[in-house]
Amino acid sequence: VQLVESGGGLVQAGGSLRLSCAASGFTFDDYAIGWFRQAPGKEREGVSYISNTDSSPYYSDSVKGRFTISSDNAKDTVDLQMNSLKPEDTAVYYCAANLVFDLRTAAQAKAYAYWGQGTQVTVSS
Repeated sequence: VQLVESGGGLVQAGGSLRLSCAASGFTFDDYAIGWFRQAPGKEREGVSYISNTDSSPYYSDSVKGRFTISSDNAKDTVDLQMNSLKPEDTAVYYCAANLVFDLRTAAQAKAYAYWGQGTQVTVSS
């Protein structure tokens, strides 16, 4: 099982970035996918998740209305479109996968068995 994130970079506040999570080694659409982020000195924070039962998307309050998660089962990728970026969005962004999706725990890193290496997103003011 392998997850690889891409698309990070440096952007000015108000700008946009699109992150992509590419999966290999497993049947992609069997898994729930989550995007997390971790800023220096802070805990890993759940950002957005997509259910493997009905592909419903979910967002944390901090990104709702600005970020959009989408999956492409043909390409085995899950993208995170990030608009109206703020300096406080600066972090390393990770995608994660798990066979079981539970909305009660979807925001918790411990709910995911597989992780990518992360991609840096830096938003300048």
